[in-house]
Amino acid sequence: MTKTEAKYRLPIETLTLAQKVGQLFMPAVFINDTEEEVQKMEKLIKEHYVGSVCFFHSRASAATNFEGKKKIVYNEQSYDRLLELIDRYQKAASVPLLIAIDAEWGLAMRIENTPQYPYAITLGALTNNNDLIQKVGQAIGNDCSAAGVQWNLAPVVDINNNPENPVIGYRSFGDDKSSVHEKAQAFLKGMSSSGTLNSIKHFPGHGDTATDSHLGLPVIDKSMEELMENELYPFKKLIESGIDSVMVGHLLLPQLDEEHPSTTSSKIISDVLRKQLGFEGVVISDALNMHAVSKKYPEKGKLEHAAFVAGMDVLCFSEHVVEGIDQIVNNATEERINESFERVWRLKKKAFEPRYPDDANNLNTPYELNREIAANVITELYGEPTLINKIKSANFLNVSVSSGKENSFAKQIASHFGAEVLDLDGLTFDKKEQIILSILPPAVKPKDQFGFDNKILEKIQEVIAKHDTLIYLFGNPYVLDILKLQSNSNVVVVYQDFPAFQEMAFKHFLDEAQGKGKLPIQLKTFYHE
Repeated sequence: MTKTEAKYRLPIETLTLAQKVGQLFMPAVFINDTEEEVQKMEKLIKEHYVGSVCFFHSRASAATNFEGKKKIVYNEQSYDRLLELIDRYQKAASVPLLIAIDAEWGLAMRIENTPQYPYAITLGALTNNNDLIQKVGQAIGNDCSAAGVQWNLAPVVDINNNPENPVIGYRSFGDDKSSVHEKAQAFLKGMSSSGTLNSIKHFPGHGDTATDSHLGLPVIDKSMEELMENELYPFKKLIESGIDSVMVGHLLLPQLDEEHPSTTSSKIISDVLRKQLGFEGVVISDALNMHAVSKKYPEKGKLEHAAFVAGMDVLCFSEHVVEGIDQIVNNATEERINESFERVWRLKKKAFEPRYPDDANNLNTPYELNREIAANVITELYGEPTLINKIKSANFLNVSVSSGKENSFAKQIASHFGAEVLDLDGLTFDKKEQIILSILPPAVKPKDQFGFDNKILEKIQEVIAKHDTLIYLFGNPYVLDILKLQSNSNVVVVYQDFPAFQEMAFKHFLDEAQGKGKLPIQLKTFYHE
């Protein structure tokens, strides 16, 4: 037996019942934690045989800073810190840890200066190009492997059929169940080829809600028949083809269980997921600190026990590991504990036996892949196409709403056409103008009007209402719902503001690239085929 094999041999025969329960816990760990906090976690891992950890950026980041009131500090050395902490936490563990992260669009979702790939909604705009999605899944999996992360809690397979959804939106492949299934399947195939574990989420479907489960409990009042027809469709199909784990979201489905959120509902986890859909793998909770469920269980350890009783195997973002272990050991049967433990153990064997963290390679360089995706997702939503040539051939104004970001698209137009970049803020118009309006929204999430202040948003709306405008949107297409577009508005959706996407958008403006993409969602107020 080599030194590496000895290090990662899983000593199942030595574990006590309490240590087996410890293997079911996945506390959160943070890149920007203090040395005191790191040492506290090392002690917890060592003394209580914690089975896995999930990395987040900081205690001010999304999953912990629900109200967004804490400032997130940029960390130039995030990736090096990730490697350091993974090494420290693995050394503290008597049994190798599963290292997990939410890398839906790459490690960049949590870690600065790491490769970032397009959001799911961007991939959703691809038509007949699932091979590109497979390449994204493989690249993300390879990046995870390079870092020593074995478990990527992705992809999102929620069908985003509610434009008001504040938390899924751009993280979903779209609003069509078959497309979501096919694109998720391609992503999973790519990621599996890298040896990285997966988790489809958020069961039984978080798409059709206007409530953020970080803050409150979303209610999806649908029958089992309705759910099977839509929300559960991707889960069912993917389970049939084989997946590693399913993440259960914090949702109330009163027609299935009017008393318990899905996280603590045996009717949803044990009956629907296990029995009806036949899933035999690991069931993991969404973050247990989220207010949708955490506020309902003020006594430490009670939420963890309730989720376990309902059928959960891995308790993600448990803030009360010690109390949770005690509750489960003292109240659950040995048979039930062993059921979950054995599922987790099989997952660990899969993660560690074929590949070892010592085999890690380098992170990918995503520019070329992103550029290829950009060439295939640019989406034309033209209300009056005859206006486009008029705008381009006239003495157009090159107007930018860049939100402090690098607008290389507008700069390329300036360089090529001699039309200086004009910042919309402070701009006034004496007459009706032909305008190329490039918009880089401040935020990808819909909260607070995607980050636009009222003054800028009103100015955008005024330009659209009074001038001949061709819009290039480098962001979440749901932004279009707040722009008060006209029936004759012409929009090119580019989806991302990456340099590769801006470069391809400029080629589109020059008629050197086609708009091959299709909008993967329905908008509330504006839609052009």
